[in-house]
Amino acid sequence: MPYPRRSIGDELDRATSFLTKAGVPNAPRDALLLIAHFTGRAPSTLRMRLEEMLEDKYFEFGAQSYKHDILGERAKGKPVSKIIGSRAFWNEDFRVSTDVLDPRPETERLIEVALEHPFERVLDLGTGSGCILISLLQERRGARGVGVDLSVKALDVARANSGDAGTNAVATWMQSDWFSAVEGQFDLIVSNPPYIGVDEMADLSVDVRDFDPRMALTDEGDGLGCYRIICADVQKFLTPNGRLIVEIGPTQAAPVSQLFADASLSQIEVFQDLDGRDRVVSGVLR
Repeated sequence: MPYPRRSIGDELDRATSFLTKAGVPNAPRDALLLIAHFTGRAPSTLRMRLEEMLEDKYFEFGAQSYKHDILGERAKGKPVSKIIGSRAFWNEDFRVSTDVLDPRPETERLIEVALEHPFERVLDLGTGSGCILISLLQERRGARGVGVDLSVKALDVARANSGDAGTNAVATWMQSDWFSAVEGQFDLIVSNPPYIGVDEMADLSVDVRDFDPRMALTDEGDGLGCYRIICADVQKFLTPNGRLIVEIGPTQAAPVSQLFADASLSQIEVFQDLDGRDRVVSGVLR
């Protein structure tokens, strides 16, 4: 039986209803993004053309594929970004996959804090998609950076994003277990390390727990293990007056600040995200 043609508005209503019944939060937004992806149009264009009939070509080869592979995946909890393969962050759309942590708006606070002072050489520990390093290099023309990650697949995503963003000439990507393969010193070191305690993993939403790489979420301990590793060696890799800036979980400001102090960092500051939660800790090498 042929799939009946519908207007964009009708299809948006049907998709929203389907996702709402599946318990998907923000179903209208996700329905719009998924239909835009399926039809190759911008979401803003669809909003302005709700009465327009969708072309037959969008359904003649797979209404079932559309419903089950796209809407169905979202209904199962897969994030929109992992379905369409990209996520907006700072000023770019970054490629994402199940091999990298999904860039999130709260991480943009780290970018804002880092840009408050000049830097020429930056190291991104646990770079994942590369979104932090690439965003910083785009904002600071003339700066150079190194992004390291233990995951080879994550580095493949970061390199692709770097090519898309035009930062290949100033960014180096390498496999490293934190500082193990890093050489030289940097006036800025940034990181969004795994900070979820292993006992907190079961409480995460499905779209995070099941579709972000586990190694990017938890240290399999108390959530502070990676900060301990970073702070233990950071003096070797920071220039005098260089800064370390990390993202944290909302309950970790005090212990991470203490780790900074124990590592001889001064001018330690805690910054909140837009929801008023502690999100970033910054310190300067004495």
